[in-house]
Amino acid sequence: MSRIVLGVSGGVAAYKAALLLRAFTEAGHDVRVVPTPSALQFVGAATFEALSGNPVTTDVWSDVPEVAHVRIGQTADLVVVAPATADLLARAATGRADDLLTATLLTAHCPVLFVPAMHTEMWLHPATQDNVATLRRRGALVLPPAVGRLTGPDSGPGRLPEPADIAALAQLVLDSGAAALAPDLAGKRVLISAGGTREPLDPVRYLGNRSSGLQGWALARVAAARGADVVLVAANVDAPTPFGVRVVRVGTAEELRTAMRDEAAGAGDRAADVVVMSAAVADFRPETVATTKLKKGSAAEPSAIPLVRNPDVLVELVTHRPPGQLVVGFAAETGDDDGDVLAHGRAKLARKGCDLLVVNDVSDGRVFGKPDNAAVVLGSDGSTTELPAGSKDAVAAGIWAAVVPRTG
Repeated sequence: MSRIVLGVSGGVAAYKAALLLRAFTEAGHDVRVVPTPSALQFVGAATFEALSGNPVTTDVWSDVPEVAHVRIGQTADLVVVAPATADLLARAATGRADDLLTATLLTAHCPVLFVPAMHTEMWLHPATQDNVATLRRRGALVLPPAVGRLTGPDSGPGRLPEPADIAALAQLVLDSGAAALAPDLAGKRVLISAGGTREPLDPVRYLGNRSSGLQGWALARVAAARGADVVLVAANVDAPTPFGVRVVRVGTAEELRTAMRDEAAGAGDRAADVVVMSAAVADFRPETVATTKLKKGSAAEPSAIPLVRNPDVLVELVTHRPPGQLVVGFAAETGDDDGDVLAHGRAKLARKGCDLLVVNDVSDGRVFGKPDNAAVVLGSDGSTTELPAGSKDAVAAGIWAAVVPRTG
């Protein structure tokens, strides 16, 4: 069980802090909520106390013998401030200690994760950007805000990411340390494919695979948190869009091929710096697609289903990539009489010609649809990096750690 301090500052997005608190406590963490006085204008102390089981106060004069303004920060494993308003970021950057939350931030020895939420103009203002840069320079983690509906009719960057994304990234920091969310992808354009393609046989049936898209989703979430401009080409994935990510939805291998080709080349904008092919693309599709359902016992019932090869999307991306683009492939493998998982992975890396290949052992029902993963990252330079079993976000962080030094 980890000790988390959940700081809540005074913005309308404070209502989401209650949902984040619930996610933390359901994961088994001991959570102490430290709101600012203005935060309690949006969510009452009783709500936070009931959900956390811990007392809630905003000033340094309550429970003086505990010396709360020192002890809370000293004993925390992680501090998460969500929402972090422009005012809170300014006070934290200048070292203010005029309430219990800012005092706690000055005494914390653990990682501190700020999750901004404010109006677009406030987020983009040079003062706020300078404060964010100051906090990051001192080692704090500051997530980029989500883009979407704000207070009233306005929309733009400044929305608080969804509690599920914040909770996943907070758990990643607890499991892997602050380096997992280092802002080392800032300024990079990243293209990721995720999920599994479906090749129609008739209006009802299709050939598909077991990929859930969870690892691709984790790659996108962690890349966005590390500052990347992320495009996610999603093949048949039923999951909420990760914050800060633009999603292009596709169904078949041909649709995925077109989307990846266009987005990798820039689609009217600049080309991707990194392309990650984590989607499971069907190798074959039915030669013909029936326009009506194929019924048992009917004259149209097939005795066999001829298949044709789908294009090799990864090879095409490697062949046609612009100068400087890094391409990462995925290989879901099982061992057989011809070799073990890594032997098949090395052979695939040589065939595909990508820079890195992430190899998953999917035997015995592992990986697909599961919350955890383990992988080995093979490099075209002969390197081998083992990523131990852990959450798919932790594996994603390990993959990005292998990618970043190669991006220049």
